[in-house]
Amino acid sequence: MCGGYGGADILHGCNISVDKGEIAVVVGPNGAGKSTAMKALFGMLELNQGSVTLGGKDITKLTPQDRVKEGMAFVPQTNNVFAGMTVQENLEMGAFLRRDDIFTTMEHIFDLFPILKEKRDQAAGELSGGQRQQVAVGRALMTQPDVLMLDEPTAGVSPIVMDELFDRILEVKQTGIAILMVEQNARQALNIADTGYVLVTGENKFTDTGEALLADPEVRRAFLGG
Repeated sequence: MCGGYGGADILHGCNISVDKGEIAVVVGPNGAGKSTAMKALFGMLELNQGSVTLGGKDITKLTPQDRVKEGMAFVPQTNNVFAGMTVQENLEMGAFLRRDDIFTTMEHIFDLFPILKEKRDQAAGELSGGQRQQVAVGRALMTQPDVLMLDEPTAGVSPIVMDELFDRILEVKQTGIAILMVEQNARQALNIADTGYVLVTGENKFTDTGEALLADPEVRRAFLGG
């Protein structure tokens, strides 16, 4: 896909895909177009070239809200919770398109993120950064997506919280959801990735399994600090 803001393309022939029950991670230097690629996939940015397909269906022309109906969920890096609402109200907001019983899904999310069950009546704005991220991911899971997209889920959290979030993301993967993640903590993210994409100036510089990218001397030297 090719696209950008205004007249300039930030993405240049960038190809990203993820299968059900797998984690694909997009890493690369600042300004490489990682978050732009996520926004393009979610329909927040118009493509000048290329297409977006979900389960074999072309969704390139759909609005973000229509992509949610098709099974896509996106957790942005910032402003991703309703701070004045309780944890439970945030989760309920995630199910606004559903007309079925949402509480079974909510119980699954409380099993996945026990701290949210404990704090279900607390305002999301009062939680720690890591807990707010769990609320944001939980709310996205309330839509029962086929694809969960996470933009820098561990930004600004401690290493311990990062490890915990990655453990939860691995548990979400076990449910058969496809997970696509942009992440600054490249080494740790590639550790849990089935597929890794190293983006440089808006195009794929390297694409391989997470394990292979971690072992590649050029990737290690250029992007992982040796």
